[in-house]
Amino acid sequence: MLLTLTYNQALTDTLINVNRTKTQRAASPEPSCVSLKSDQSMQVPLQFSGGGGNSDSWTDRHLAVSPEPSCVSMKSEQSMPEPLHFSSENVPSDPESHLVDPSFQTTSMIYKTLERCQMSRSVVSKENSVKKRNIDHIFKELQQKFISLVKNELNTFKKLLSRDCPACLEGEVEDEDRREGVLEITLHILRSMRQTDLANKLQSKLAPACHHKLKSKLKEKCQRINEGISGHGNSSLLNEIYTELNITEGRVGEVNRGHEVRKIEDASRKMASQERPVKCNDVFKPLPEENQPIKTVLTKGVAGIGKTVSVQKFILDWAEGKANQDVHFIFPLPFRELNLMKEKKLSLVSLLQFFFPETTDLKPRHYKYHKIMFIFDGLDEYRMPLDFQNHESLVDIEEQTSVDVLLTNLIRGNLLPSALLWITSLPAAVSQIPPKYVDLVTEVRGFNDPQKEEYFKKRICDQNLANKVITHIKSSRSLHIMCHIPVFCRIAATVLEIMLSEAESGEIPKTLTKMFARFLVFQIKCKSQKYSGKSDLDFDQTRKSILALGKLAFKQLEKGNLIFYEEDLKESGIDIKEVSVYSGVFTQIFREDNELHLGKVFSFVHLSIQEFLAALYAFIKRKVLNQQTNKHFRISKPPMTNFLNSAVDRALQTEGGQLDLFLRFLLGLSLETNWTPLRGILTPTERSSHSNEETVTYIKKKIKKSICPEEPIRLFHCLNELNDHSLVQEVQKYLCRDGDHHRRASLSSVHCSALAFVLMNSEEELDEFNLSKYDSSERCLPRLLPVVEASKKAVLASCNLGENVCEILGSVLNRENSSLKELDLSNNDLQDSGVKLLSAGLKSSHCKLQILRLSGCMVTKKGCSFLAEALTSNPSHLEELDLTYNNPEISGVKLLSAKLEDPHCKLKTLRAEHGGGIRIKPGLKKYGCDLTLDPNTAHTQLCLTEKNRKVVGGEEQSYPDHPDRFNAYHQVMSRESLTGRCYWETEWSGDVWGADIGLTYKTISRKGLNEDCGFGWNENSWILICFKNRYSVQHNKDITTVASRPPSSRRVGVYVDCPAGTLSFYSVSSDTHTLTHLHTFNTTFTEPLHAAFRVGEGSSLCVCKME
Repeated sequence: MLLTLTYNQALTDTLINVNRTKTQRAASPEPSCVSLKSDQSMQVPLQFSGGGGNSDSWTDRHLAVSPEPSCVSMKSEQSMPEPLHFSSENVPSDPESHLVDPSFQTTSMIYKTLERCQMSRSVVSKENSVKKRNIDHIFKELQQKFISLVKNELNTFKKLLSRDCPACLEGEVEDEDRREGVLEITLHILRSMRQTDLANKLQSKLAPACHHKLKSKLKEKCQRINEGISGHGNSSLLNEIYTELNITEGRVGEVNRGHEVRKIEDASRKMASQERPVKCNDVFKPLPEENQPIKTVLTKGVAGIGKTVSVQKFILDWAEGKANQDVHFIFPLPFRELNLMKEKKLSLVSLLQFFFPETTDLKPRHYKYHKIMFIFDGLDEYRMPLDFQNHESLVDIEEQTSVDVLLTNLIRGNLLPSALLWITSLPAAVSQIPPKYVDLVTEVRGFNDPQKEEYFKKRICDQNLANKVITHIKSSRSLHIMCHIPVFCRIAATVLEIMLSEAESGEIPKTLTKMFARFLVFQIKCKSQKYSGKSDLDFDQTRKSILALGKLAFKQLEKGNLIFYEEDLKESGIDIKEVSVYSGVFTQIFREDNELHLGKVFSFVHLSIQEFLAALYAFIKRKVLNQQTNKHFRISKPPMTNFLNSAVDRALQTEGGQLDLFLRFLLGLSLETNWTPLRGILTPTERSSHSNEETVTYIKKKIKKSICPEEPIRLFHCLNELNDHSLVQEVQKYLCRDGDHHRRASLSSVHCSALAFVLMNSEEELDEFNLSKYDSSERCLPRLLPVVEASKKAVLASCNLGENVCEILGSVLNRENSSLKELDLSNNDLQDSGVKLLSAGLKSSHCKLQILRLSGCMVTKKGCSFLAEALTSNPSHLEELDLTYNNPEISGVKLLSAKLEDPHCKLKTLRAEHGGGIRIKPGLKKYGCDLTLDPNTAHTQLCLTEKNRKVVGGEEQSYPDHPDRFNAYHQVMSRESLTGRCYWETEWSGDVWGADIGLTYKTISRKGLNEDCGFGWNENSWILICFKNRYSVQHNKDITTVASRPPSSRRVGVYVDCPAGTLSFYSVSSDTHTLTHLHTFNTTFTEPLHAAFRVGEGSSLCVCKME
């Protein structure tokens, strides 16, 4: 190839020089390498054959395409022969030589060129032969040395992996670069052999000395956890008290701006959900079926839920060599400490060396070579902007910039692309990180019920006392919910351990206000005993300190700040030197350096502590928060009622209930029964008694007028703190009545809200919510939406719901925290317009619905198209779709059937049978059936008329004998059997005997006056007994009155769903044809069914013709 290129190049140079001698032309521009890529810009080389002649005409006739020249060959002169030079030396001296035929001159030059090319080919061939012999020798020697080097290093590696060999120190390595090269190859081969553990162990042994120093430092820092006064010896070994938290996979999703405690209430209902649990040490391990490595993990959770402790346990297990040993360096960098670097310009290397001096000797190449993890705890506490769009890109770890730019480039993967990142945050702050930069989102849900008990038994040494604490916590729903937060478990353990051990007199706290009041007092006593040696409190100094902390809490709550700095404390009149004394309530984290002069960062141990102190300050000073203007308005010594009512209004105005807990504390502090532990803090004037009845009435009015379904539940918690349980007790009585019929009674809007509160705070898990058990009305459902959202299954079938309900149900499906997996909307006239609104929720990525029942909802092919669009947008969850008793037509069924074949869609079951145009009729008429009476079953004293549609009791008839005829009871059955879903109506008359209407198995006995033959007296029949002054139902001898004052209309509708096992009776109004539910039997039908009728003397009954 080399010779060919040389040969072609020589011909090209010859031709160019020949042309230069033939014609004179202007100077050409500098040659371009690009032009050599095309044959079009080159002169055509001459080709030689047997003939001669004019060169130009010859080349025109015999044009040949040259191979594409290589641009690379033009870069070097070594592959080219020395160019031919045509000068005066080569021109003959004969003055007539310029008359020589040009073609002869051209031919002569070309022969000379060919001769020179032949000589060049010979020289190059000899040089190549010499070079080949040299290269063979060099590589043979290289192979020997390489094998020797690898053998030596492998022997060293083998020794390092022996059990007793210590880790390699930097001083022992003669040539670190050499070792790293061999190590990299060795690690690659080991991992390809699936010897990952061995590879990790080897890499750890050969890590720089600072690796072991860093592990030692982090182990010392993380092995203990402070549970009392920080920095004063009151700490515990983390491994001894650590209780595994409930961590699940989550999503960045929408920002949940609800109050932290409300999120805990949500989490407490989801502990048994089907979400994949994630162990703390496994957050970076993908599932077996997932091949994509996890680089960035975002963990969210409410304040105090255990995110920081989880991080601490992760680091401790790594430092102790128990987990994640493939990671060589972990750098925990809390955001609250990074705030203190906001004025500095640092490189990533200098930032790490500042926080971790042990890594000073770590060379820049080590950051890229070793597996590194960064842990950024508390994103919500970061006060600098993370501008992912406008911050400049940075790839050099030694280039100086601001900390926020370093962070954005780490998260984007520009700096150290192979590094692992773990970020923790409150839910409200996770949206600062664009989802595309996050591989996995996890959520810390806190303690589930067994984990709560485990914590108390570890925390309290006396197991009998621990069991008492657990029992007491379970007796209060609000305390039990709060104990999902580990920090609150600590507060409860502190208070209840003392009070239940009889070391402290007083009522055992059962409300949040009492619990926090006791905790505050215990911490003050602890401070007094620790620092002054006195058991009695200095109330003046205590009050001054508490008011200062309360002012700080109040002002920072206004601003939405969870962390604050020295200037914030000074503004509230707090002596910095005194802060550490309150560390049971107040935490101090600080770092000081002579060069960077870092300050101190402060926070309350939990948001609820801050809110309690803010409420106490507001109660004493009569101030109400005003977040919109970041100011407070002062009511000049108003009546307590006005003050509390103003606080209620203010809290209801805040987005997502951010002041809910503050309000609950404030209302709780207004109760005289809660003043006992605070008697040294509150003055007599502040403890002046007053009545809370007006505030209770005010809150109840707010509940009645509220539109948002969640607002009443928030207000019921306030009533709970005021010890008013009247509405809840009314609803509980309603729920505890005997029988099933009472559940159909209409509930007021206030009682619907109370019902929602009771169900949401029930000890029982909300597996299924059936609206028909309570109040099957569209009016009540909006106030019960929180219950629907918290339930796994919602049965809203046959509840007279319309399309308006679909919009609010769609919003439930669209919520990230919804637990709903199955929704039954059958037998509601939703129509296509309602399906469209519902499909908007089904499209959402938050929707986890697996089963949707829309049977008998007047859906057509248009509604099917909306459902198909939803399945296209969100194909990952819905598995079963019931569209029976609708009119989807062939095209609608075909559209949805395609989703069954779609490999990306999870839909497995589609039901669309029993369809047709009749199913578009509203209400139960879509199931209408025409029945006639069977004369072969009629008693001889029943007269059948109007083509066997009417029966009259009284006169003896001359019916022939028949084995199916009832011979004792005045009864008759329908000729037609009933299958599937059927609805019919009857009209009855008779003031003395009335009439009975119902169902019976065909196999019921016919002869004799015994219970086996009478409708309602056995297991084979179900009837509605119609009398002038009452309606009753009867089955298997059990009679229940369902309406003591029946409607004036004597038209009765009967609906049976044979597969579902339901039989319902309705009163049908004569003017509007409105159905009023009377009773529903729920059973399992095992035999063919027939309509059953019983008519007394002087009574009549007519089976209506269905239109």
